[in-house]
Amino acid sequence: MMATAIEFKNVKKSYGSKVVLDEFCLSVSQGEFVTIIGSSGCGKTTVLKMVNGLIQPSGGDILINGQSIRQMDMIALRRNIGYAIQGSVLFPHMTVEQNISYVPSLLNKKDKQKTKSAVSKWMRIVGLDEELRGRYPYELSGGQQQRVGIARALAASPDILLMDEPFGAVDEITRGQLQDELHQIYHKTGITVLFVTHDISEALKLGTKILVMDQGKIQQYGTPQELLQHPATPFVDHLVEKERRYCRMPEEQLIHCQYSGVNDSST
Repeated sequence: MMATAIEFKNVKKSYGSKVVLDEFCLSVSQGEFVTIIGSSGCGKTTVLKMVNGLIQPSGGDILINGQSIRQMDMIALRRNIGYAIQGSVLFPHMTVEQNISYVPSLLNKKDKQKTKSAVSKWMRIVGLDEELRGRYPYELSGGQQQRVGIARALAASPDILLMDEPFGAVDEITRGQLQDELHQIYHKTGITVLFVTHDISEALKLGTKILVMDQGKIQQYGTPQELLQHPATPFVDHLVEKERRYCRMPEEQLIHCQYSGVNDSST
């Protein structure tokens, strides 16, 4: 049985009279790729930012590897959690190499060669040419900037990777390429991923588990197949209906489609 990487225990978050999350409970096993989707303002980004302490709960507790984040040093916690968001959040005055090596250089101050090797490794994995090492963010395309952001989030070999609509600002072709590369990275590293998206196709393609939220509540938490075949609520049913039609045979049975093999860890 897989150990629990992230656990929300009766978490509440409110801003004045506005309740964003109420008695929110969720358990994420180590090595899961959880995609989070829901209506605008449903609390999905709040859930993500609570994992690395960027947002503090109003009540309840959040555990990382069994330890309450209330008992953790926030700087140490965040250095062990990769974080990638939509668009370019790179340091504009730093080169590609300096951006990617930022956290590893803090952790390995005396071993510069180890940091340099880590930069080369992650540039190769995310599809960046070595000739880009000395370029600055303004000299890169949107897709290249996003790849640098992913490499930077992974360069310190974190246990958990948080991603907040990371591919929302790139074109459709680049988006598909980045999805494929992220899928390969996930299977190579076995990292635990929480990935916020507004695109149900993306959620079904990437996630081993999908968390569907609405108005601060969990509508369903399950595999892509469970959502497609057995939607738990009318909200989930409506959300997946288009994808279900795409995968349906004439006799109304789901077939082996783009979702049925993508999450097989044996591939």
